[in-house]
Amino acid sequence: MTTPQQDLAKELTILADTAGDANELMSIIVGRLEERLPHFNWVGFYMIEKSKDSREPELVLGPYVGAVTQHTRIPVNQGICGAAASSGRTVIVDDVNSDPRYLACSIETKSEIVVPIRVKGEIVGELDIDSHTPAAFKDDDRRLVEHCARLVGHYLEKQAYGQAQQ
Repeated sequence: MTTPQQDLAKELTILADTAGDANELMSIIVGRLEERLPHFNWVGFYMIEKSKDSREPELVLGPYVGAVTQHTRIPVNQGICGAAASSGRTVIVDDVNSDPRYLACSIETKSEIVVPIRVKGEIVGELDIDSHTPAAFKDDDRRLVEHCARLVGHYLEKQAYGQAQQ
């Protein structure tokens, strides 16, 4: 018997092959995650934008579902999102109120998972999910969210390769 997360991972893998562009793929992923997993209350992608001047790179909000957030740009060295981007590792926080890195967006948020997206080994963005439930993210959730991040990373690699061939 499969879990809802495993079923969703298979469905998203199939949909990734037919997405028109990376934004469409990310929009599909955030929509399906939020729709199918009731403990995923805010789901969004942040992509790294490298500065043309001396400023640090920033995480820039891309497709998302959930409440409006004031955090549309986050320095890579700030918050839980910044921790995942700068460490290159998945970060799960069971209680955001006890983590000094947390950049408060909603008083309803109790836990968070952030998974980096890689293209050819380089961190290019991340998938960020908030839950109104404390300690909401279990192993099945982690595997699913990491799978989604890999789907986007592979799509971006393929897209870059296709552009290089033209």
